[in-house]
Amino acid sequence: MLDHVSIPVSNLAASAAFYDKVLTPLGLARLTEREKTIGFGKKYPEFWLNHRPNMQETPLDTGFHFCLRAPDKEAVIAFHMAARENGGQCAGEPGDRQAAMTVYFGAFILDPDGNKIEAITFPKVDPK
Repeated sequence: MLDHVSIPVSNLAASAAFYDKVLTPLGLARLTEREKTIGFGKKYPEFWLNHRPNMQETPLDTGFHFCLRAPDKEAVIAFHMAARENGGQCAGEPGDRQAAMTVYFGAFILDPDGNKIEAITFPKVDPK
């Protein structure tokens, strides 16, 4: 359904360094760099940082977040740990959660600008 997502950041270089570390466990790498935007992805840019030097501070509970798929629980934990070790904040510890239709394993972080990001993985189903 979605092709890509873009988020505003106040300091492009600092945010790019943060996301270099946070997105690596999810299999995403920096693919495109322009003067005011940087794109991360696997084969093409799916996640964009857009420099907005005059942006207002993001309120803590806007109700907005986006979610990235992780290959397994270890990647979710590594995503969360990398965020915490590089200036992000915990917005939900790694753990099992109940979604609308299934249980999943996920974690939430706030990046240095207050953008809320989740990483999730779904349990492997035994095809008996």
